[in-house]
Amino acid sequence: MRDRFICTLLQRCFIGTLILAAFLFLTGCGGSQEEDTLEEFEISEEDGAEDKEAPEENPDDTGQTEGAAVYVYVCGAVNAPGVYELSGDARVFEALESAGGMTGDASLESVNLARAVVDGEQIYVPTVEEAARGTGVGTESNIKSAEQSKVNINTASRDELMTLTGIGEAKAESIIRYREEHGAFKSVEELMEIEGIKEGVFNKIKDDITI
Repeated sequence: MRDRFICTLLQRCFIGTLILAAFLFLTGCGGSQEEDTLEEFEISEEDGAEDKEAPEENPDDTGQTEGAAVYVYVCGAVNAPGVYELSGDARVFEALESAGGMTGDASLESVNLARAVVDGEQIYVPTVEEAARGTGVGTESNIKSAEQSKVNINTASRDELMTLTGIGEAKAESIIRYREEHGAFKSVEELMEIEGIKEGVFNKIKDDITI
């Protein structure tokens, strides 16, 4: 009887030990999982905070841009005639500076140096002799009348282009197609980029066209 009691007691102790070990094991795993879950949550919150940070604003970036560039043809009594790119708010005196300044025989009084330039215009500086004869096209009134008598190859219709010597219907349509594909002509000489309009044809019409 005594031996059976001792055997039963040992069995119960063994079973109790197993139950306790299992409980401790399960408790330990659960705590580890909770710690892992908490750590992952904290990392996720840090990443979210970084994503929500607003990008730094550049105080110098006002979103404003300078005026669009303009192109003007400077010719006449200047040292380096040609087409020049200027800022949208440029004045005539700046255009003349880009062309190397006036020559010694230029008529300074015939040109309004303070006038704002216009995109696509021609700025002609007459000589003193031209201004005295009244044949120069440097004054405001003469510029206007001279330009009005010329065909503007940037705006002319097909019929207007066909009034030029050597420009038939096919060449007129080629001119219109060219400016649609490449934009406004930067100089009258650019006409020679069009097939069928070479130096011979250009020389016949160069004095009758403008941009």
